[in-house]
Amino acid sequence: MSFSQAEVERYARHLVLREIGGPGQQRLKAASVLMVGAGGLGAPAALYLAAAGVGRISIADPDTVALSNLQRQVIYATADVGADKTAVTAARLTALNPEITVETHTLAVTPANAAALVAGYDLVLDGTDDFATRFAVSDACVATGRTLVSGAIARWTGQVGVFAGKPCYRCLVPEIPPDADTCVSVGVIGALGGVIGSMMALEAVKILAGAGEPLAGRLLIYDALAGETRTVRIGADPDCPACGA
Repeated sequence: MSFSQAEVERYARHLVLREIGGPGQQRLKAASVLMVGAGGLGAPAALYLAAAGVGRISIADPDTVALSNLQRQVIYATADVGADKTAVTAARLTALNPEITVETHTLAVTPANAAALVAGYDLVLDGTDDFATRFAVSDACVATGRTLVSGAIARWTGQVGVFAGKPCYRCLVPEIPPDADTCVSVGVIGALGGVIGSMMALEAVKILAGAGEPLAGRLLIYDALAGETRTVRIGADPDCPACGA
């Protein structure tokens, strides 16, 4: 897979990185990624994936832009309020990098459609804020053999993990917590979406380009108030309903 002169200039800082170089950038160009959720995490993640030169990016989200989104969802502007998030995101990504292909799915990802949707892509990123969608995406990734990069934020804390087969996301969260937090109910500091969304994009680039050690089987937790991070290992649950025996 060759690069045009414009692409060589565009990706120059990647091409001189020993861990990416020409072969890694070619892998990025040949790759396809599904971004589930175009909100506080999906917005920055999608922008960085497009900038990195991921060849085909698809955005799945059923929502329209709301004024309350603009505190953290940096891909949108005030004039976009009321528009489909998928349409606005596609326009922004194409404007950022016309060398890539951007697809949209203006729908909710559910157990009924998740597997068929996930199967069409090399890698899946989940930036949604509800456990039902996270479970549907994770189960579909297990069923289709796709690697999942999952992120979450609430209040001042964020986390990102990579799930490649076993353990899966359900090994970490077996069922929906009865007191599950959402950004609507507990709030979230806006810039945290940029931190964790960028980390999600970084893990995706590492996986697709074959660089470094992804967070496979590990969860990175960031405490923004304390300015601290810690990484914990996730064990595979033998009784997991998705990936267990």
